[in-house]
Amino acid sequence: MGHQLSQSVASGVNARLRATSPLTVIGCDGGPLPAGAAGPLAEATLLVGADRHLSMVDNAVERIVLGDVGAAVARLCTHEGPAVVLASGDPGFFGIVRTLRRAGLDPVVLPAPSSVAHAFARLGLPWNDALVVSAHGGSANGRDLRRAVNACWAHRKVAVLTGPGSGPAELAAALRDAPRRLVVCSRLGYPDERITTPEAGDWGVPNVVLVLADAAGTDADAAAPAGWIAGAVGTAGAGGAAPAGWGLSESAFAHRDSMITKAEVRAVALARLGPRVGDLVWDVGAGSGSVAVECARLGAAAIAVERDPAGCDLIRHNARAHDVDVQVVEGAAPEALVGLPEPDAVFVGGGGPAVLDACLQRQPSRLVAAFAAVERVGPALHALRSAGYRTVEGSQLQANRLVALPSGAHRLSATNPTYLVWGAA
Repeated sequence: MGHQLSQSVASGVNARLRATSPLTVIGCDGGPLPAGAAGPLAEATLLVGADRHLSMVDNAVERIVLGDVGAAVARLCTHEGPAVVLASGDPGFFGIVRTLRRAGLDPVVLPAPSSVAHAFARLGLPWNDALVVSAHGGSANGRDLRRAVNACWAHRKVAVLTGPGSGPAELAAALRDAPRRLVVCSRLGYPDERITTPEAGDWGVPNVVLVLADAAGTDADAAAPAGWIAGAVGTAGAGGAAPAGWGLSESAFAHRDSMITKAEVRAVALARLGPRVGDLVWDVGAGSGSVAVECARLGAAAIAVERDPAGCDLIRHNARAHDVDVQVVEGAAPEALVGLPEPDAVFVGGGGPAVLDACLQRQPSRLVAAFAAVERVGPALHALRSAGYRTVEGSQLQANRLVALPSGAHRLSATNPTYLVWGAA
């Protein structure tokens, strides 16, 4: 039954490929074109692609050089007869296939290997555990580049698909303090292929930048488990898996004098902060850094700000213990916040009204503040509303934990109440 079904599916696909399709998308990687490309190219009455791709074909038909993608897609929608789009690598991987389908077109796709596959192959590295991000569109407002940069801070093997205004130079400048090695792979498969560094400045277009931690490509990296899911979507050392849990017990962190956000409070704070890949989270007045470490375990970039040098050492220890990368800034807020990259979410675990106001001035999408005194709640709510947050809420959190008695029975042991206030844009 399964064999018959497979034959049926294959037959249907082959029939579709044999039929004259109104639109075929062919991937180009500098080598021979994919199998089956000759027929659609010979029949096409319209060719669309970059100059370097169109130069590979000598058909004397209407041609559109890709620049204005919207105009090219509009012409494809009105064209009568078979058409071919030539695109880099795998057109279904951050490529033009999505744009074509959004316009109502139903292309046959003949892919080539993606530039990411070629880039890791040039370095002889496995990449099922790599995070792949796109910085295309970053020239408009910098947001795509910023999210790519955050991903590179948080993850140890990242491929960045660049774009105008978000190229190797801009990426290298944003990661100048990161413990990362950048490799620029440009025009892969073409005679002028280059494997170089951002400092060299002699890369071509298009290019992909591999951002690697020191361990990537070493024996330690090769000995790491193969994993079962592609992409680094969770903790840096989890091989693509999400962390096994969050709101971890205080015993999971080194801390001094119980100066740590309690697990129950941290769990709610994490829910309101919503850390994710591409986000940057500040943990201000970080103490042991438990919030920053948990955000990093969930895939976000994290900066822990702490004025106590001994506390900074604890944060670094806890980050290593949980195999994540956390940037530690030693200094007192609000002064220590000056010059930090823009946050998506902020946890304020210490400091007075001036610290909260300084964080609000940076306009994070989400902010959570924790207080031990109820008198701080009212002014904090007012500050959040004045800052323009659409959702402003708060809660008192107090856990009664089960504690075993010598008899084997249990009693309840109360933790000190904590007041959480949060805002969401």
